Order: sequence, then C-alpha cells, then structure tokens
Amino acid sequence: MSSKKTAPPLGDTSPAEKLAAVDARILTAAKAAGRRRTDVTLVAISKTKPVEQITAFLNMGVRHFGENRVQEAAEKWPGLKTKHSDVELHLVGPLQTNKVEQAIGLFDVIETLDRPKLAGALARAGQKLGALPALYIQVNTGEEPQKAGIAPSQLEAFAAQCRNEFDLPILGLMCLPPADQPAAEHFAVLSDLAARIGVAKLSMGMSGDFETAIAHGATHIRLGTQLFGARDGKIVTPSP
Repeated sequence: MSSKKTAPPLGDTSPAEKLAAVDARILTAAKAAGRRRTDVTLVAISKTKPVEQITAFLNMGVRHFGENRVQEAAEKWPGLKTKHSDVELHLVGPLQTNKVEQAIGLFDVIETLDRPKLAGALARAGQKLGALPALYIQVNTGEEPQKAGIAPSQLEAFAAQCRNEFDLPILGLMCLPPADQPAAEHFAVLSDLAARIGVAKLSMGMSGDFETAIAHGATHIRLGTQLFGARDGKIVTPSP
C-alpha cells in the first residue's frame, strides 16, 4: 500500500491553513511582479458567511473584509467592529440610493460607485452626516449590459463630475472582468485608466485570478472562496 499523502481539498483545511496558503501565493506573485507583499491588501469577502467563520480570520489578524449587501453587513458587522475597531470594511456589491446613509455608517470603503445618481446621493448624505467612506469607481471593462459599472470611455468625465460637482473622494477603481475573456486584458485596462485619472487604488482579482491581478498592479484583491470555501447561499445571523 502506498504511503503517499495527498493535499486535503480546500474545504477540509483549517482557516489558518487557508490563510497561510493564500498569503504564500500573494507573496510569490508580488515578488514575480517586482512588488512587495505589503503592496497588496487582502480583502476577505465574507458575504453570506457566519460570524464564527469571520471571527476565525479576525483572530488571525485579517483586517480588511468585503460584503456584497448593506443589510447583510448590518446584521454582522456593528458588533464585530465594536470588538475589532481597526477593521476596514468594503462594500463590493451594488448600492441602492435609498441605502446610502446606512452604507456610510457601516463601510469604510465603497467600491461600487457607478452612476451620477449615486454620486449625488453620496454627496448629500456625506454633507448631512459629516463623513464619507473612501470611494472607488466601478468600471465595466467588458461593457457587459448585465453588469454595473461605468464604461471605460465615460470614466474620465464621470470621475471629473464626482470630484468637481459632488466633491467626492475618489481614491480608486474596481472591476469584474467578463468570465469568458482573459482577465489580464481587463486588469491592464483598469491599470491604465487609474493612471489616466490619477488614482492609486486598484481593486481587481478574485479567487481564480488574483495572481494575474497582482502582476497588473492590483492594490486590493478580493478573495472569498480561497478563504471561506464555496458560497453557501445564505447568511447565518448571530445570536443576540
């Protein structure tokens, strides 16, 4: 009988092992691109995941998390942020204008600014509340009709409108490349656009392509499956 050992599937590894494996891959990709590990921020995408799973990564020092929906974040993060005040929470899903004030109270970064109506709502809410999170513009690099985001050809005008008309703090860009096209092409486009409008943050790359994103200058990579396993489709609300 062979004594050869095989690596356990992702779902059977512990949170610590998953995090260590991801961190090693980030380090290798950063070195290959002539960058430092500290140039790349891991954003753990915790949507639909229960507090217990999130807490495991918090206890290992992960401090950047992403949520897809305002309501899901509201059910989990106020209590978690009370215990871990240095967490930076990113909204990585679409934002409705009627949820803007709630989002400002929950999130440190909103990555999905994608239309003038939302920009105006954020500006008004920021004036009312006296604060705004950091803002990234979502760019629809593939110009897919079913996806949110500003078309690349409209980005410069939209960024200027956000800054000049609405006085919004635009710090970065985000994209979701088409699933059926090479991600590298879209990451290169986003990097060029960021240089053109003068922003330093690039949120691009997920569990299947984050190393490619790092090679193209990603400052933030959004990983869910690599850390938490497959999406379970529902959120477990913590007990009071």
